[in-house]
Amino acid sequence: MSQQPPAMPSHLRGAVDLSGLQRSSSGARPAGPAAVPGTARPGAGPAGRDQPAEGTWVLDGVRQADLQQLVQLSGRVPVLIHLAAPSDPVSGELDALLAPEVDRRGGRLVLARIDTDAEPQALQAFGLAAGPAVVAVLGGQPIPVLNQAVPAEQLAQLLDELLAAAAQNGMTGAVPPLGPPRDRAAGGEAAAPPPLPPLHQEAIEAIDRGDYAAATDAYRRALAENPGDEDARIGLSQAGLFARTATMDAAAVRERAAGAPDDVQAQLDVADLDLLGGHVEDAFARLVRFIAAHPGPERNTAREHLVDLYAVVGDQDPRTAASRKALARALF
Repeated sequence: MSQQPPAMPSHLRGAVDLSGLQRSSSGARPAGPAAVPGTARPGAGPAGRDQPAEGTWVLDGVRQADLQQLVQLSGRVPVLIHLAAPSDPVSGELDALLAPEVDRRGGRLVLARIDTDAEPQALQAFGLAAGPAVVAVLGGQPIPVLNQAVPAEQLAQLLDELLAAAAQNGMTGAVPPLGPPRDRAAGGEAAAPPPLPPLHQEAIEAIDRGDYAAATDAYRRALAENPGDEDARIGLSQAGLFARTATMDAAAVRERAAGAPDDVQAQLDVADLDLLGGHVEDAFARLVRFIAAHPGPERNTAREHLVDLYAVVGDQDPRTAASRKALARALF
C-alpha cells in the first residue's frame, strides 16, 4: 500500500510487520473450499453495510498456519486477531466485547481468535511474549489495539477509527459471512460446522501441509464422483491458485509483467498474485484488458484463466458479475 495506516490507541508494544508471512508461511489452511478469504462461499450472498448480517465474521480455532490467509484478507478489510490466553479471564472479556461489535459491522471487519496455549508460535509472529492481546492487521501491517477490556463505547469508537483508517487506504468494502450466525442465546457459541465429505477433508489436509498436487487430485476425484459438486469445483480452482503462487517472487513477477505487457503468462501470474492478495478487481481488470488487446491465441489462454479465477471468487460475487460483463464486451 502506498501509505501507512495511522497509529491506533493501544497498550501494546513490539508488534512486527507481517507482510512477509504472505510467502513464508508453510501453507494455507482454509476451513473448506468456501473459506478462502474474500472468495467464494456457496449459498452466501455478498454482505455489506446495507444488508442485514445473516452469519458471523468471527473465526474461532484459528491456527498459526492461517496467518497467511488473514494477512491476505487484510488487503480487503481490517482483520482483528485475538491472541487468546484461555486461562486468563481477560480473554473471555475481550471475546464478549469484540464478537458482537464485529458482527454488527456486517463484514467490514473480521475477528480471528487464536488459542496461544495451543499455538504459542503465533505470539512470536507478533513479537509478543504472552497473551491475551488483540492486534489489527490492515493492508498487511499490524496495529496494536488492546490487551485489556475497555468500555463498550470506547471499543466502538476504536473500531470506527480503524474503519476510518481502512477507508483512507481505499478499503471500503465488506466480505461475505465466514460462518453461520452465532447463537447468542446459547452464550455466543458458533454452531459446529457439519463434517466435510471424505475427499474434501483429504484435500483440506493436503492444503494444510502444502501439498497442492494432492489437494487437486482429491478435488478431481470428488468431481468425478459428483460432477455437480460446486464446493469441489471451487476447491479445485483454489488449490490451483495456491499451487501457482506458492513459490512466486512477487517483486520479480510484477517487474516482468510491467516490462512485457504482451506476455500472457506474465499477466496471468500478476493476476494470480492480485487475487490471492484480495485485489480481485485488479486481477479481473488486468486480464480483461489483455483479452481486449490480444485477438490471437493468447486471448483464449487468458480467458480460460479468468474463468478459473471467477470460480475462486464465486459467481454470486458482484465483482464476478461485473467482470463477466466486461469480458463479454472485450470478446464481442
